[in-house]
Amino acid sequence: MSASSFLKALKAEGVTVVEVGDWRDHNRNHKGAWGPVHGVMIHHTVTKGSARTVEICRKGYEGLPGPLCHGVITKDGKVHLVGYGRANHAGLGDDDVLRAVIAEKALPRDNEANTDGNRHFYGFECENLGDGDDPWPAAQLEAIERVSAAVCRHHGWNERSVIGHLEWQPGKVDPRGFTMASMRERIRDRLK
Repeated sequence: MSASSFLKALKAEGVTVVEVGDWRDHNRNHKGAWGPVHGVMIHHTVTKGSARTVEICRKGYEGLPGPLCHGVITKDGKVHLVGYGRANHAGLGDDDVLRAVIAEKALPRDNEANTDGNRHFYGFECENLGDGDDPWPAAQLEAIERVSAAVCRHHGWNERSVIGHLEWQPGKVDPRGFTMASMRERIRDRLK
């Protein structure tokens, strides 16, 4: 979908959107293709403070240039669009997981990192320390549900097209503090 269609889909799902700078043209497409896109990946940022978190996800940091996702979901439930196209969020992950996402089947355990996820997933970074103690406010969880449903609805996908970074890449723990199974149930219910 185009950047304009992405924005329209999010707003139609009731997402509160904040457009940040030239997000529509801010990407890493010069490093490789974006697409075919097959799913949505959810992350936590290990940061504190909405403005700082959005800035890091937009610009990146030494060794990992931005954008680090397509949208940053802050604790207040707002979705800050920071990029569109290839973004540095997923890294290398398991090709068996990608096949399961495409087929919308139960995910196998991720045990290898052999496939470029930046090419195949929309990415949403969620402001959270990721320590298991930092709370996930209801507005933030609802925004994760809504953005995921919006993208799935546009593409005709079901909730099994939404995964956490921890389900894609061995050694990752994000998002930590809620389960992806519970989030997929919420997305399934919203898509009905």
